[in-house]
Amino acid sequence: MEEAGKIISEELESLRQRIIDNHRNAGQIASGRTVASLNVVMRENGGTLFGRQAFGTLERGRKAGKTPQGFVSIIKQWIKDKGLTIPSIPYIRKPSERWQPKYTPEERGLNTLAGAIAYKIRTEGTRLFRDGGRNDIYTPEIEKTKTNINQRISVLLQAQIMGINESISNENRNN
Repeated sequence: MEEAGKIISEELESLRQRIIDNHRNAGQIASGRTVASLNVVMRENGGTLFGRQAFGTLERGRKAGKTPQGFVSIIKQWIKDKGLTIPSIPYIRKPSERWQPKYTPEERGLNTLAGAIAYKIRTEGTRLFRDGGRNDIYTPEIEKTKTNINQRISVLLQAQIMGINESISNENRNN
């Protein structure tokens, strides 16, 4: 059944690439960590396409609720990875010998935006979640892959069965 393993491997790699393409076409890629986490692992009795824990949010979004420690920092990195334009927030107070600002106006803008986004996600969920999600990143691709694997392995099994039948038929003729 080495050929079946090859079919499964090919189909899982194709699935991986289609998911990446759909993810990219949806404009969801920021840092590329989710794409980089997708990998196919083959075993003796089949294969699996793995992705990072956040993979499910590609279609469902993230519901409101508890967030990971350092969530605002995670959002700040996401903003940078996305290349979003952030308005700077200048200080009204003038720096002096007695007071120096802790953050630059640009850092203040980034901190404010990241804090607002983190708060919105924590209280209401991501926009994708609030909009009801989508089902075009991996759901149809998984179904397509299952169908392709079933069809290709059926053809392979039919050929093997026909080969066995021919072999038996030849043996019967020779006896």
